[in-house]
Amino acid sequence: MSRPRLVIVGGGRMGEALLGGLLATEWAEASELAVSEKLPGVRSALVDRHPGVVVDAAPVAADGTVLAVKPDDAEAACRQVAEVGAERLVSIVTGVAIERLEDWLGGGAAVVRAVPNTPALVGAGATAIAAGHHAGEADVGWAEHVLGSVGRVVRVPEHLLDAVTGLSGSGPAYVYLVVEALVEAGVLNGLTWDLSRDLVVQTVLGSARLLQETGERPESLRSAVVSPGGTTAAGLAVLESRAVRGAVLEAVAAATDRAHQLGLH
Repeated sequence: MSRPRLVIVGGGRMGEALLGGLLATEWAEASELAVSEKLPGVRSALVDRHPGVVVDAAPVAADGTVLAVKPDDAEAACRQVAEVGAERLVSIVTGVAIERLEDWLGGGAAVVRAVPNTPALVGAGATAIAAGHHAGEADVGWAEHVLGSVGRVVRVPEHLLDAVTGLSGSGPAYVYLVVEALVEAGVLNGLTWDLSRDLVVQTVLGSARLLQETGERPESLRSAVVSPGGTTAAGLAVLESRAVRGAVLEAVAAATDRAHQLGLH
C-alpha cells in the first residue's frame, strides 16, 4: 500500500465530515486517505460508509495529519503520530494550544491549529486557523486546502482563536436558539409547526445569502425591511426593549472567556 496523502486521527462527527468533504471535492482518492479510530464500532461504520479509505485503530504514516480527537485524548494521539513520523499536522481539537501540541509531538513538526464549526458537516463550515512556530506558508496553505473542503477558512493569530470559538464556534447554537423561538412564535400565532419551521429555515438561509452575496452591512439590510410605524418596526422595538442585542454580546463574551479558561488546563 502506498503512503496516504492524509490521515485523520479521530473518526467522530467532525473527522468524518472532513473525510466526506475531501472525497466530495476530489481533494484525494479514497485510497489516498486514512482514518485512525480507536472505537471498533465507529471503525466498522466508517469502512461501510467510505469504501476504499484505509481505517485502522492506530495512526499510520502519511504526508499530513489531521487531529480530530477529544481534548483528553490529544496528548496520547500526538505521541502516536509522532512515533510514525508526522511532520505536518492540523489540529481541530478544542482548547488545546499550539505550544502544547508542539511539545507533545516533539521535534520541529509543523502545527496549524484550527477552530471549525458544525456546519462543516454539510460543507458550509466557518473555520479559523493559526500557524504554529514551525509552520511556514506552505504548511498553512496546505491546512487551508484541507479544511476548505468543508467550508470557508480564514487566518488569525492564535490569541484570537478563543474569540473565534465564542463567535463562530458556538455561533450555530445561538442561531438554533433563535430559530427555535421563531418557530414557536409562528405556532403561537396560528401556523402549523411544519409550516412555521419551513418558513423560518428559509428566512434564515435567505437572509444569510443576501448578506453574503450583496456584501451589505447587516444594519443596512435590516433598515431596508423596516417601514416607519410598520410591522417589523413593532417587532424590533420589542427585541430592543428586551435587550436582545446586549444578551448576544454577553453570550459571545462568556463563551470566549470559557474557551480561554479551558485552554489553561
